Amino acid sequence: MDFSATNKILWNIMLQFGVLAGIMLIANALHRKIPLIRKSLMPTAVLAGFIVLLLRICGVLFIDREFMEMVTYHAIAIGFIALSLQVPQKYNEAAKSDFIGAKSGALIVSTYLVQGIVGLAISAGLAYTIMPDFFKAAGILLPMGYGQGTGQANNVGSTYETLGFIGGQSFGLSIAAMGYLVACIVGVLYLNILKHREKVTYGSYQTISGSVTIDDFQSNNELPVSESIDRLSVQFALILLIYLITYLFTFGITALIKINVPGLAKTISPLLWGFNFIIGSLLAIACRQGFKLLTKAKLMTHQYPNNYLLSRISGCAFDLMVIAGIATINIEDLTGLWLPFVLMSVAGGVITLWYLQWICKKLYPDYYYEGMLSMYGMLTGTISSGILLLRELDPTFKTPAANNLLAGSGFGIAFGAPILLFIGLAPESDSMLFLTIGCLIVYLIILLIFILKVNHKK
Repeated sequence: MDFSATNKILWNIMLQFGVLAGIMLIANALHRKIPLIRKSLMPTAVLAGFIVLLLRICGVLFIDREFMEMVTYHAIAIGFIALSLQVPQKYNEAAKSDFIGAKSGALIVSTYLVQGIVGLAISAGLAYTIMPDFFKAAGILLPMGYGQGTGQANNVGSTYETLGFIGGQSFGLSIAAMGYLVACIVGVLYLNILKHREKVTYGSYQTISGSVTIDDFQSNNELPVSESIDRLSVQFALILLIYLITYLFTFGITALIKINVPGLAKTISPLLWGFNFIIGSLLAIACRQGFKLLTKAKLMTHQYPNNYLLSRISGCAFDLMVIAGIATINIEDLTGLWLPFVLMSVAGGVITLWYLQWICKKLYPDYYYEGMLSMYGMLTGTISSGILLLRELDPTFKTPAANNLLAGSGFGIAFGAPILLFIGLAPESDSMLFLTIGCLIVYLIILLIFILKVNHKK
């Protein structure tokens, strides 16, 4: 094997990780030494991501965008598997009450509907006034870009391009990129407002390293330090084994769908692979429950998951995810489409914030700011930006907010199924466009009734 620099496959991964590591340390130094940055509450990972993005745009630094997208994709799964393997805190029982997971899913989809209504109102309004040639159904790309992310924005944009929306793919990708910027910039500004108004408190817990409390450092009956295998190795082994099972499980399911229902394969398979972090998290929970049963049966004598180490692994994965995600942001060529792009981007950011401020006060009264900001980050950017904002308020994930993102994403797949129909319906004709807007409003009302009125007592 050639170990020299000419073997790009051998060295590219290490070089790209080396660049990320170096810039992360530079960003950390800037965050510590420059008061303005420190007082801004901008997370170090965000600062590092924007430094990489700026250097990439200026041509100073070569960044393999495809590799960074892979890092983002895998880091999400690894982070959530590590999070799901942790022995649950007492709040998890309360979080199960009142259908909070299902309601979080309904909240996510209801936000898509709000974004879709706003987006279609803008695109139809422009098409019927000052931009008669504009694609009337383009507004549906707002929830695809802000709510769903790059993948769905690209797919729907490409589909609409074949239906006559010139530049539809670039428009969708640019909306998704702007959503990530909105999540980071507006989220950080909102954190500063909360700090200025003394609505939240930082650093009120006792720490020993990073953001992990002394109580979380070691649980009872854990693997002894004297064992021949390191505790960290055990945590990595558990995470990577579950990720391998996640791959095999998803591969098997998609293969069965392709054989038995080939017509649905093109729609369902990308969805399953795109949400592999949910499958991985469910398998991690199943693994944790299996350990619990084995311990009760006295077939297992030690607790193998270590909350402290798993928290550090998930934190590292989420930091890498944020940096790599920001580094890949790319605003495409939008010749002739800048007006609808700006209007949808601004309106999407403002309306989403307003809606979540209203609904989260009712749904998450005990941890409103954590719940609202994490949802805002996810519903304008991706789940990585949701975790990013949440870690500033809840660094040890002591509130159910992180679990709500995870459970809500799972339920959101089921609640969001009708949106696929609306995507195909909207561009058919003017009457279908208005029918789509009407259906979005009716479905939004149904979800709001479920979120606000349904509970265990009833």
